[in-house]
Order: sequence, then C-alpha cells, then structure tokens
Amino acid sequence: MQEDVPSEIRRPEDVYQLVAAEMSSLPNEHFVAIMLNVKNRVISKETIGIGTLNGAIVHPRELFRKAILKNAASIICVHNHPSGDPTPSQEDIKVTKRLFDAGEIVDINVLDHIIVGLEGFVSLKQLGMM
Repeated sequence: MQEDVPSEIRRPEDVYQLVAAEMSSLPNEHFVAIMLNVKNRVISKETIGIGTLNGAIVHPRELFRKAILKNAASIICVHNHPSGDPTPSQEDIKVTKRLFDAGEIVDINVLDHIIVGLEGFVSLKQLGMM
C-alpha cells in the first residue's frame, strides 16, 4: 500500500483517502468493497461491479462471496457518482439497507457506505441512513 494511504480505517475520511485518487473521476459507476480484519485493518480492496453513467448493480451474493473468501470481519462499501455529486440516491439507500441486512445474516458487518464525488464524499452512516 502507498505510504500516505491508511492501512487502518477509523473514520470515513480514511476511506476517502484510500479510494479518491482512483475513483473520483471515473466515467461510470464502480462499486468497491474494502475488506477489513477484526482490527479494522485493510485486507483488500475488491471491485464488485462496474456499471453505467448513473448506476451499478450490486448483488449481496457477489459482495459477500468475496468477503468470505478474504476472511473479512467487516466491510465498507464504496461507489462513485460520475456526475461529481456524492448525494445518495434512493436506490443507494435501498441497496445499502439490503447489503447491511445480508451482512447481519452472514456475520460480516457492513460498517459504512461511502459515495465518492469529484470534490468530496458522503458517508451514509454519518447521515444516519444505516
């Protein structure tokens, strides 16, 4: 990992620092999962899906299959908004709830869902949406 990139996630800003350079200006939506161990140290960063200009389909099966194979204790979901505006859509909120619920079933915590834009990010957890 790069020297200036956090290897331990303590706050949403750490996630943004980890992904902003590669995700903030992508031409279509990418959904990424950051896999964490029990100490919130990054195990890996996995691309789960690549979508279109305004959407990326993410199925819990694909997300948690990768998390289980990596032996992750928890995950943080991240996706970008190519429009540059990180404001969550109703679909973003709905998908987050579905992934959170699935995580409870397989005992892998979904800690947050970060949406990355051109000049910043939004944390659904900080907004109280999960």
